[in-house]
Amino acid sequence: MGNPTLTDVARLAGVSENTVSRVVRDKGPIAEKTRRRVMDAIEQLGYVPNRAAGSLASASSPIIAVLLPSLSNIVFPDVLRGIHAGLAGTAYQAMVGVTDYDPEKEQALLASLLAWRPAAVITTGFDHTPESRKMLMDDRLRVAELMDIDGQPIDIAVGLSHHGAGRATARHLLARGYRRIAYVGHDWSTDRRARRRYEGIVAGLSEAGLSLTAKCRHDGPSSTLAGRRALARLLSDNIAVDAVIFSNDDMAVGGAMHCLAEGIRVPERLALFGFNGLEIGEALPQPLSTIRSNRFLIGRKAVETLLETRKRPDEPLIIDTGFDIVEGATA
Repeated sequence: MGNPTLTDVARLAGVSENTVSRVVRDKGPIAEKTRRRVMDAIEQLGYVPNRAAGSLASASSPIIAVLLPSLSNIVFPDVLRGIHAGLAGTAYQAMVGVTDYDPEKEQALLASLLAWRPAAVITTGFDHTPESRKMLMDDRLRVAELMDIDGQPIDIAVGLSHHGAGRATARHLLARGYRRIAYVGHDWSTDRRARRRYEGIVAGLSEAGLSLTAKCRHDGPSSTLAGRRALARLLSDNIAVDAVIFSNDDMAVGGAMHCLAEGIRVPERLALFGFNGLEIGEALPQPLSTIRSNRFLIGRKAVETLLETRKRPDEPLIIDTGFDIVEGATA
């Protein structure tokens, strides 16, 4: 299966290739009816204009298209550093787009970046619109989906099992004697990986015949302030809890701030556990107990694997970069 060409569009629209080219480049007078017919054919075929065709003799450019959900969340700059490390010494350069966790925005950015005929695309997770998936399925394009391996990759997936990380968290706390365990998290609609970790936590507790004692989710993205407020709400119900698992370190650091303000002794009165292994958690007076994801390695390994060969393998490849439990001092 290959990319549809300008010739394919012309044939479907019943016009000349020159007419399609003028519509794509928005050059010269074109009857509105003809323009609409060409645009309908482009949409139906999923045709992506080759913006680089005039300057590149090869089938692809020395560009690696990178789509990340955020650059304000420290997790993804760490991934990007790994990507740049993997590209060091090669002829390739990263072209980065930020999706803001929005699949529709990912689709628009992907179409724009593919117009430059990148050698490969790096994106995050498995949640794509049908249109994005159709573009990524072209077997002449190398694709790496990062951060998650709990799914079926298009080409290669590089990351960790978030369900496994959740289960490992539950088992770790149970091994330390905690039984009344609660959960504080953020909105799952834009962060499916957080939901998978939650499901892993529930599964890990179930193995021991237990369930979450209480839970509270903030209706919005994660932040330290959201974590502080959510923990306050959870504890205001006066439910006996001796440990709280947070959806990530941002939320957990906010929880630690609440405990500090209210004089709640950690971990004697309340244990706290996060996810990601961020530097801010290490900087707390009591270093945060958490799981560290190997973010730099994820980015570097993705690039190194993509550049091993231009040909997509017959079978999708999953690369598990694992995770580490950081014992810290809060649980």
